[in-house]
Amino acid sequence: MNIVLWVLQIVLGAAFLMAGVMKTTQPKEKLAGNMTWVNRRSAGTVKFIGAMELLGGLGLILPWATDIAPILTPLAAVGLAVIMVLAIADHVRAKEYNVILINVILGAIAVIIAVGRF
Repeated sequence: MNIVLWVLQIVLGAAFLMAGVMKTTQPKEKLAGNMTWVNRRSAGTVKFIGAMELLGGLGLILPWATDIAPILTPLAAVGLAVIMVLAIADHVRAKEYNVILINVILGAIAVIIAVGRF
């Protein structure tokens, strides 16, 4: 089970690290081409979401790998699951049903990590 959790942590961590870096480093206008939801948010909010995803991705891997405050790993997973629930609610409100499956999958993986590491 430990190996499965590590694989999930690395995959999910990498996904959120990449998404977080993209949202924190690229202008809102460039992101709007692929992510229509950014048009409904301020540039600061998009950067904040990216920063939280970046920190969550690091939190999935570093605390457990270094054995420094390993409780932060399941807490990061819970935080990312909450972000995915909020993303699902936002997409439903905007009738963007085609992207909800991605949020559901990422959120489910985060919940599995949280349960497994708590």
